[in-house]
Amino acid sequence: MAVFTLVSEEEAAAFIEPLALGKLTSLRGVPGGIENTNYFVTTNAGEFVLTLFERLSEAQLSFSLQLMLHLARKDIPVPEPRAAENGQIVSRLSGKAACVVTKLQGHHCLVPERYHCEQVGETLACMHQAGNDFELERVNSRGYDWWFRAADRIVPFLDEERRKVLIDELRFQEELASCSSYRGLPRGPVHGDLFRDNVLFSKAASLETHTVAEKLSGCFDFYFAGTDVLIFDVAVCLNDWCIDRQTGAMLPAMAAALVEGYERARALTSTERRYLPAVLRAAALRFWLSRLVDLHFPRDSALLRAHDPEHFFRVLCHHRRSSAF
Repeated sequence: MAVFTLVSEEEAAAFIEPLALGKLTSLRGVPGGIENTNYFVTTNAGEFVLTLFERLSEAQLSFSLQLMLHLARKDIPVPEPRAAENGQIVSRLSGKAACVVTKLQGHHCLVPERYHCEQVGETLACMHQAGNDFELERVNSRGYDWWFRAADRIVPFLDEERRKVLIDELRFQEELASCSSYRGLPRGPVHGDLFRDNVLFSKAASLETHTVAEKLSGCFDFYFAGTDVLIFDVAVCLNDWCIDRQTGAMLPAMAAALVEGYERARALTSTERRYLPAVLRAAALRFWLSRLVDLHFPRDSALLRAHDPEHFFRVLCHHRRSSAF
């Protein structure tokens, strides 16, 4: 969610006019993220998010937006793409594919507690259940094949220790992918990037306890969504929501809360539990590689903030040392 492409208020107003979203009153670039250009759009009818897609293929974009529509219609708290009268969701703006989605309310929780993790797990499972009848399929764009292509690009930049870890981990994941039992794991549409900055919480009052708590109000940024084993999504969440940021070690109580929340809506199979430690390694590898690529092959952006690859190197090394979840 960085700003790679500058858009004027006049251009934004003309873009949203066919969507019948009201008159534009403000336009603000959204900092953070690394893939697309995002603006908060306020009109006299409400608040929305305008996204210009910098690198996504038409197939990936179609999959992501159709999945968001599918989930929104099943009352999963995700942004809903807005269409023109002719049903068109994606148009061109400043030479880029672009769309507008509803803006979710709430705030990020960057220092989560157990009950945040429980809600993330339960919402993720509800998302997976709602995706059971989603008809489109698309290979995870940052999955197995991409790891090897990315590794070829960044190996020259690594020291000997990291190069050895990368080569050994790729070999391990290659063997894992060849196992018939792994290939038989439950599959479906996955978010693929449900980090703390892609989830919102809102204050909610409890009439029973007379307290105010935080309730998960939305999940967004589906532009890495694809078809994969469902526990890959679980592993991505565990690796962000339940990790000690200093050491890369898993926080057992937080991890247990997230899995318990998940199993309220969808029980993990015994095979999924057996493979989860290996998939935790896969999820850590994916984000270590993507952060290395972003570090060594940066793109221009007005508001881009780089992420530290070493964090996920530590997470990966922790999982490699630990044989159990």
